[in-house]
Formats: sequence, structure tokens, C-alpha cells
Amino acid sequence: MTADAVIVGAGIVGAACAAELAARGMRVDVLDGQGIGGGATAAGMGHIVVMNDSPAEFALSAYSRELWLELAPQLRKRDAFSRCGTLWVAADDEEWQAARAMHATYAARGIAAQLLDSAELRASEPALAPGMAGGLRIEHDSIVYAPTVAEWLLTQSPGAANIHVRLDAQVNAIDAHGVTLANGERRHAAYVIVANGIGAQTLVPSLPLQPKKGHLLITDRYPGLIRHQLLELGYIKSAHHTVGTSVAFNAQPRPTGQLLIGSSRQFDTTDPAVEMPVLAQMLQRAARYLPDLPTLNGIRAWTGFRAATPDGLPLIGHMNETAPNLWVALGHEGLGVTTSLATARLLAAQIAGDAPAIPPEPYLPQRFAHGVCHV
Repeated sequence: MTADAVIVGAGIVGAACAAELAARGMRVDVLDGQGIGGGATAAGMGHIVVMNDSPAEFALSAYSRELWLELAPQLRKRDAFSRCGTLWVAADDEEWQAARAMHATYAARGIAAQLLDSAELRASEPALAPGMAGGLRIEHDSIVYAPTVAEWLLTQSPGAANIHVRLDAQVNAIDAHGVTLANGERRHAAYVIVANGIGAQTLVPSLPLQPKKGHLLITDRYPGLIRHQLLELGYIKSAHHTVGTSVAFNAQPRPTGQLLIGSSRQFDTTDPAVEMPVLAQMLQRAARYLPDLPTLNGIRAWTGFRAATPDGLPLIGHMNETAPNLWVALGHEGLGVTTSLATARLLAAQIAGDAPAIPPEPYLPQRFAHGVCHV
């Protein structure tokens, strides 16, 4: 039977899109050659965070976080959802003033957040290095294990009976009527949705995507050592570098008691190998904030590739008028898990012709074709 939609990619974004379309009664084929929840979904931290680099980023991440909080009661223990909150750490007075400005912005937009002075920060996270200026706690930010949530969305969500998943399906080409697999098989659909991250470049070469490599390391179990997702306020500057290598402190308390340590960003490489000099630089940075880190046992390090767009916003919607059945959900960079559920809602609303919950224009792929960027 011909599907209504074919989705290329079974990561968290593709799975969310499939679940949303299936819940609306569409028959959905999901094709992936790696498995459910692979690629950037498997490589990332699973942080669900409201970000405020631009009004469009704030709108998408805040909307999606609300959808995650609605979904959370349905998730299983193995999905490791935890509303641990994010704690942005200010190392000095300049960053403390930045925290104050962030707090004012979040408060004005209804996001629950609290400023912590130096003593309050120390009491909240005793493992942090002494002498930090303070911090900003974002209450309802959360963490989740995205690969298993992708599996839940595809197999147990309300519309899952309408979803057919093929995990031996390497897509080689896309045209006006569907997709061609590596074995020559054709899959036809009224809507073809490309949601396989940086891998989409081989299918749609015109996409304005750039790979941004990142390293992560996970430790042995140290329950209670940290309580929040911890990030330095300098992380925002690091995240928006467009050349070279940068690192920033980012640490997550996993429900297992392990610590997940990041983060790094590299351009101009597609080599997945762990690079020891970059990993060392990242861990040295983290040790400035967590002095006990060098005494912990690290058990595994890995890399992944974020798909970045020139303006830092994802591509969500119809590709262009010359390919009427081609849609994309790509380019989320480090916010793919956070914004996956909102991406699915926006895409489904566009396909169905419904009014979306937030304006879709900042994320439309055509913004680059027309030389317009909404930020």
C-alpha cells in the first residue's frame, strides 16, 4: 500500500514527525539505514532547554519544551526523563550581569527562572568551584534519553499503528514522486520528508547545511555529585562560533548517577574519530567548574555531527515550488531533541493547511532562496 508520507530518518526529529502525522490519520513510512535513534540523536546529550539567542529560537524551544512536559507522563523509566532544570553558571561579574539580563528576558516571557547569588549557587551545587559569581536556574528544563523516545514515538505513540518502519532502507535518491532505495526499490508518497540531519546533504545538495562536530564523555556512577544540567554562560558564545574549534563547560546528571560532560564544536571536518587534544581541552575547561572532575573515572567518549544552518535556525517546511512533494525538517544543530516535538507540530500544520501555534516563517527553507533571514 502506498503511504501518504515517507520520512527519511528515524532519529528524534523524524520519529516526532512520523508520530504527529500518524496521529492525524496519515499512513507513514519511515526509512533509515542506521536504526531508530541513531546519528545525532544517539550522539547528543538529550537536553530540553529554552534558548533565547533570537526571538525565533525562543519561540520554537519554549513551545517544544511545553510539548515535552505534556508528553513526559506517558514516557517510560527507560526514557530517563528528568525535570532537573538548567543552571547557567556565571564565573565573573560580566557573566553575572548577563545572567541578570537573561532572567529579565525570561521573566518577561513567562519562563520560570531564579537568580542565585554566589552563596546560593554554592549551596545548590556544592561540587562547583568556589568563587563563582552566581547563576540562573531555569526551572522546567529537562533531560531525556532521546533514542528510546524515538522508538516510543514510532511504536507506541497514539498513531503508531499507522507507522511502518524500515531499518534496512538506505535512501539513494529523491524525486518528484518518492524515493529510491539503494537496492533499487521505489517508495511512493504524496509527501516526502527529509529528516536525517547532516546526511540530507547527499539527497538534497542545495540544502544550506554545515556539519559541526562535537565530543562528549560519560563517567562512571557518582550519584548526587551534581543536581542540575550545568552550563557556563560562555557556552552561548561558543555555540555560535562559525570557524575553528571551541569548547565550553556543559555537564549533565544522568538518572544512572553518571555525568555526561561536554562540549566541543569543530568545523571543516567529517572525521568521526575522537580527537584527544580536543577532548583534553574540553575536559580542562570542565575542570575549571568541577574541580573534582580529574578524579572521576571516564568510561567512554564519542563524537557526533550537528547539522547547522547559516542563521542557526532549523529548516522546517516545504522545500521549494519546483519540488511540490519535498519537505524538510533539518538543521536543528544542538537543539534537535529540544525542538523535535514543535518541529513535528509545525510541519504537520503546514501539510494539513492548519494554523500553527507559532509563526512558521522564521524556519521556512525558502528564506535562504529569497535571501531573507528571520531572527
